Amino acid sequence: MNYIVTFLGTGTSLGVPMIGCNCIVCSSNNPKDARLRSSVLIETGGKRILIDAGPDFRQQMLNYKVTDLDAILLTHEHSDHVSGLDDVRSINWIHGKPIPIYGEQRVLDDVKTRFYYAFTEKKYPGVPKYDLNPIDEKPFSIYDIDIFPIRVFHHKLAVLGFRIGDFVYITDASRIEQVEKEKMKGAKHLVINGLRFEEHISHYTLPQAIEVIKCVQPETAWITHISHQLGLHDEIESQLPDNIHLAYDGLLLEW
Repeated sequence: MNYIVTFLGTGTSLGVPMIGCNCIVCSSNNPKDARLRSSVLIETGGKRILIDAGPDFRQQMLNYKVTDLDAILLTHEHSDHVSGLDDVRSINWIHGKPIPIYGEQRVLDDVKTRFYYAFTEKKYPGVPKYDLNPIDEKPFSIYDIDIFPIRVFHHKLAVLGFRIGDFVYITDASRIEQVEKEKMKGAKHLVINGLRFEEHISHYTLPQAIEVIKCVQPETAWITHISHQLGLHDEIESQLPDNIHLAYDGLLLEW
């Protein structure tokens, strides 16, 4: 099965540039230093699966000319990963279908609260249409595409990463147990968050992410969920091992 992965966003919850900041990264003219909130689009088997739909969802769909989605996987319920879900309305209208959304029950309950108007008995015309599907740590399939959840922890919050074929996507992690790392081994591409160099309570630092990568040993690893505090893309990229790279918005992987 062939895969195309598009990095729609690679930034942290505040995005890069950050509002009100004039640091060298936020002021950079290099497009690789401009980062929307983290999300990826996976195309395989004739289907398009999105992981996370944060506040930049609409702009990301327009930037990369994405006109339809077959499913959305949610890693967790924080705003930078779910708050763009209202904008699936366009896909609802054009294609005449609700969007299947997969997430843990806690995450789906948050969607029901956050977008309560989509679930009322008497709905206002034009509200988004969701088909909510609860998942846990057990493998499941979407359109015959096998999905393997990976449990990680975002400080104390349980978050899901996903393995789809040879592609592993981990965001908002600060701890991964060894048994879960075993599920990641043998991957061609590992994407993992590496916020900055300084310690953070709920995210891996870049050095910590590199340690996970060394344990998992993918063919290639990509750092995402990057803060302006990490530094300029080109400078940091030049310091990394040959098989580890900083992801950037618009990066396209095909295999």
